[in-house]
Amino acid sequence: MFAIHKIGKPRTLGACAVAGVAALGLLAAASPAAHGTTRAAAGKPASASRGASVAVGPQYDTTHVYVQPGEVSAFVSSWEATFGGTNTAPVTTDVTPAPSQTISELALSPVGSLSVFGFTTGIPYPFGQERGGSLVTSMSAGVAAAERSGASLVVSPWNDPIGKDAIVQFPGGVDLQLYWHTTAPSYAPLATVPDSRVYLEPQVAAAFIRDYLAFSQGRVTLDDRQANGAQIGLPGTTFREVMIDSTFGKTLVIITNGQLPYPFGLDKTGYQVTNLAATLAKAKAAGAQVLWGPYDGPGLDSAIVEFPGGYIAEIHQGNV
Repeated sequence: MFAIHKIGKPRTLGACAVAGVAALGLLAAASPAAHGTTRAAAGKPASASRGASVAVGPQYDTTHVYVQPGEVSAFVSSWEATFGGTNTAPVTTDVTPAPSQTISELALSPVGSLSVFGFTTGIPYPFGQERGGSLVTSMSAGVAAAERSGASLVVSPWNDPIGKDAIVQFPGGVDLQLYWHTTAPSYAPLATVPDSRVYLEPQVAAAFIRDYLAFSQGRVTLDDRQANGAQIGLPGTTFREVMIDSTFGKTLVIITNGQLPYPFGLDKTGYQVTNLAATLAKAKAAGAQVLWGPYDGPGLDSAIVEFPGGYIAEIHQGNV
């Protein structure tokens, strides 16, 4: 779903604050590969530009995390014990155009931003299907850019307590929430930019990549058609992975046949750290459990972790 927090200045656990955010959503399926690895030259666009970029920055793209109402604080505490960072005070608010109530909190960490929700009512459709949201320079420009690139408008723009929101969908059922604040937020740059992990099948992957590149004004920085299947729990196989880098952040498109072992496909976002072993030790001490890994590969060590409240994330050391 999307996220808006009518809360202001970020604070560490226990301090007061006021902040607002909503986030980028990507959801998917998956499919195999061909041959060869291509890394695009830095700064070289992989698609033609279609007007000015509507992106603001990757620190304003938040993954949406849904937990039970009683587990919001436990999740945020575990997340911050693992990665550091700050959070806003929890508030109870209505963030959807149809009536609903959620406990909402924003977590800002060096490795990525999260909008955390604990709904106390049912979640109106189609919220909860998108995987996050992105801040745009203006709502009208953001929606126009998405539709021009080929995306469909799923939820028309609506007013929230601190701005406007809309949801668009790209090929493959990849939902993206756009948000805009009346008063522009200001968050510190990230130490490392996370990867939105989008699992798709080959039949739709090309259309998604084409349309998302056009919308994001991004570029392909990696196209590996023989990526090692061991990275996704399938040793002895290959798959295709495509990295898109833009002002919105990084999007890793994982193209498979959809026959994925647990917990792959449930990991919405991948977070880069400098020391995977130390990070996993912190996570386990803070109540998280390692669901898969750690995998030790050439240039990339990774694991998948479940935090209190059920949020599943990939964590890696090295570059994808």
